[in-house]
Amino acid sequence: MAAMLQTIKEKLRKGLKVKTVTINGIRVVSDTAFVTKEIRNALYKERYEDEEMALVAEAIGPGDHVLEIGAGIGLISMACAKRCGAENLLSYEANPSLEVVIRKNHALNGLYPELRTRAVSVEAGETRFYFNDNIFSSSLYDRDFGGEAVVQCDAFGDVIADFRPTAMVIDVEGAEVDLIPAVDLTGIDKIIIELHPHIVGQEKIDVLIGHFHAQGFKTRAQIRRSYYFDRR
Repeated sequence: MAAMLQTIKEKLRKGLKVKTVTINGIRVVSDTAFVTKEIRNALYKERYEDEEMALVAEAIGPGDHVLEIGAGIGLISMACAKRCGAENLLSYEANPSLEVVIRKNHALNGLYPELRTRAVSVEAGETRFYFNDNIFSSSLYDRDFGGEAVVQCDAFGDVIADFRPTAMVIDVEGAEVDLIPAVDLTGIDKIIIELHPHIVGQEKIDVLIGHFHAQGFKTRAQIRRSYYFDRR
């Protein structure tokens, strides 16, 4: 029955070409003036970042101080902000073209966490960011899609030291294998992260998971490529 209702909802959205979608009480823009058809269709099906949504619902709550790296269109930002408070969320998104849709989604929900349209890297300064029309594939890793730009970046260690998160939500299309080992994770008890073996190779992902375990984290949940690590 639930699957049938979801199919009906998806068909209605497509037929009406609705410009906003509500998912788990969160309103987001689905107008193709702001998002690609691929993202719009994923929103209509309620499959856009559905694994991260489920893990946020399990992991994040009042009292958490959340650092999000890789905000996308801001859906997961809103899910975190509703659970921990917008004042306790700092979001980074390296792709400057996404700022307008993220801020529209903030306004739709009346929640305004701090957003920094910058990359997070091992060192502060400038770095190359590689674009694709499909934002899921835009990354600090060059995947030969053709588009690139120089973006400003903050040092990951400095961001952690200044913001002092207790939880992190990370989706950086492969850059996680360089970022995570470079910082001190003291004070961080929960990490929700999408891992990308298809970009960096399974061996590097296995090493990263081993790094989490060596730091006292346990794998609490896994949905496809998204993991929830916790050491409370």
